[in-house]
Amino acid sequence: MSSPASEIARRLADNAEAVCRRYLSRGRREGHYWMVGDVRNTPGRSLYVRLSASGDGGPAGKWTDAASGDHGDLLDIIAASCGHASFRDTLEEARHFLSLPPPPDALRNPAPARAASGSPEAARRLWAASKPMLNSVGQAYLAGRSITDLLLSDPLRFHPHCFYRPSEDDAPDVRAAWPAMIAAVTDLDGMVTGIHRTWLDPETKDKAPVACPRRAMGHLLGHGVRLGAAAPVMAAGEGLETMLSLRQILPGLSLIAGLSGAHLAAIAFPDALERLYIARDDDPAGAIALATLRERASERGIEVCPLEPRHGDFNGDLQTLGRNAMAASLRPQLVAADRVKHF
Repeated sequence: MSSPASEIARRLADNAEAVCRRYLSRGRREGHYWMVGDVRNTPGRSLYVRLSASGDGGPAGKWTDAASGDHGDLLDIIAASCGHASFRDTLEEARHFLSLPPPPDALRNPAPARAASGSPEAARRLWAASKPMLNSVGQAYLAGRSITDLLLSDPLRFHPHCFYRPSEDDAPDVRAAWPAMIAAVTDLDGMVTGIHRTWLDPETKDKAPVACPRRAMGHLLGHGVRLGAAAPVMAAGEGLETMLSLRQILPGLSLIAGLSGAHLAAIAFPDALERLYIARDDDPAGAIALATLRERASERGIEVCPLEPRHGDFNGDLQTLGRNAMAASLRPQLVAADRVKHF
């Protein structure tokens, strides 16, 4: 017998185009697919949803993001679009969309009021429910990646029991919750608009053995994880660990982690910004983000300077080269005035 979630996912797949028009409204149909930027309804063409079953056996309702490699079903789309903090919220939303009655237990035990669909309130609730990073599995995880200099003001927290929704690539008996490092995504005014979760294994102090150990929720477009206040000279990059690694060498430089190549390319520029270093990943997505930011910045008169890692990204440099050699690699890449200030 199929589970209630599987049955709801099947019904959503039978109505895949209607689901996409509701929750991915900034996309468009192209042949047998719905094309959009990502699961958070960003305009673009990176993510494609199969609207009908294909001759090669591909089922309707499945999606793939060509930029990130992420994939899933329409329940994932609803969860990301609405910014849900729990799978229960997603099932409730899906039932409402399909005009299905609530499950019997919901009539006996009605759910408490939840965050409004489509708002970042769910992300703020999870952020508020998280604990300080000090002496946590999250701190141990970062130390294992040679990131040891953390500040109390960093937008990082720890949740000891964070819900994890399995994907189709997970084992059937995968745990429903893991410890997680929680990073706050904020806008230019410092308002929390979303969060980024990294699920962790408390035994190994590394990423949890799940198919998708990193996920974001809430509103990310234009925003990022900010390490330091807005300033005339800043640096931006994709990954949180990448930017924390750079901060080990350049502690006085304000940093932004965009969390993906697409979101890095779309970050909002602070009014005070005059020069932006791009700590790019050494891959095609990093090259695209650099080119897009250079074009956008030129319209604002902002100077863009790339920072090139030697081992894929700057966490790779930190772990492979060590601090001294990484500093030696970064020093000549800085503008002379910044070299004097930070070295």
